[in-house]
Amino acid sequence: MNPDDVQFFLALEEQVWQAQVTADAAAERELLPPDFLGVDTGGFNDLERHLAQLAEGPITADFALSGAQLLRVGEDAVLLSYRADARAPGEQAAETFFITSLWQRRGDRWWNTFSQDTPGTR
Repeated sequence: MNPDDVQFFLALEEQVWQAQVTADAAAERELLPPDFLGVDTGGFNDLERHLAQLAEGPITADFALSGAQLLRVGEDAVLLSYRADARAPGEQAAETFFITSLWQRRGDRWWNTFSQDTPGTR
């Protein structure tokens, strides 16, 4: 896939979500670098705090991503923004989030270095 294609980055983002469905911290480490920063309603999360959420098992039961948009912010960086409808384990209804992730190429790999989740309405 071409790294100028929104589908390329959406596929990477889906791997992050799938790791939350399977509680696979090792899979997330393959996509999130040691200097990862996440921002959500609970505040700031570094990589270890983010991965700690998976210690007790999956944090997402299922998800659907839509409306993806890509903004190139440099030769080796893009912002991927999209809507996520995700259901937590044991919950009946999905919650909606609007997410922006910064993907940066470092060497020959793309890393999700930053993500901000904003709660939304369906």
